[in-house]
Amino acid sequence: MKIASFNINNIQRRLPVLLAWLKKAKPDVVCLQELKTLHGSFPTDAIRHAGYLSVHRGEKAWNGVAILAHKSQPVLTRLALPGDPGDRQSRYIEAAVNGILIASIYLPNGNPQPGPKFDYKLAWFERLINHAASLKRSKQPIILAGDYNVVPTDLDIYPSKSWDNDALLQPESRAAFKRLLKQGWTDSVRALHPGERIYTFWDYKRDRWRRNAGLRIDHILLSPSIAGRLKAAGVDKDVRGWEGASDHAPVWTVLE
Repeated sequence: MKIASFNINNIQRRLPVLLAWLKKAKPDVVCLQELKTLHGSFPTDAIRHAGYLSVHRGEKAWNGVAILAHKSQPVLTRLALPGDPGDRQSRYIEAAVNGILIASIYLPNGNPQPGPKFDYKLAWFERLINHAASLKRSKQPIILAGDYNVVPTDLDIYPSKSWDNDALLQPESRAAFKRLLKQGWTDSVRALHPGERIYTFWDYKRDRWRRNAGLRIDHILLSPSIAGRLKAAGVDKDVRGWEGASDHAPVWTVLE
């Protein structure tokens, strides 16, 4: 079973890229982030024609998350992260697919920091940590996949000082991600590539794609009940170089 996560950065604009990648990569499940489209404008028919059924939650201009499954209807379990009924941003969706509970996550960016946006990022992260602990206690097979907007360590970013003040690298952001992992979740890419510089995001600015000046901020986490099935993991880096590409590349995990 191949599970992928892809921050598509505007699904209407990048739909040809998404469909071409689905045809080439053939993932069984895909978690999408940053749809940047109204809920009713999600391209359900085009995705169905490509062989995938879906659940999604859109939002005008920003955010938005979805879960696609090949020839299988995801069974929606949550449309929002619990813990703050007043939070209307579309950043979390959860569904069951073939016996696995899967979440697509778009964690807040948090910039500029310090400030209200960084405070929201940390508060949202705290809610995720609490919900993840509850999910883990169920002992179900669970996957938490998405754009976490966190660079976990210096190995996950090209050698640079230019990002030092960014919310993605702050000690509080890294500490929150570490606390999540300490619950027992497995970072699938890092587990199989412990010493390798692997990136999932290359900013459009400053020629960063050509220079391979990337960051690893998209992660697929596995619960202890499923981590033993981890067989392979990686990033479809070449997709970032396609015409009309997102600034992210798909990250994927294969389970036996």
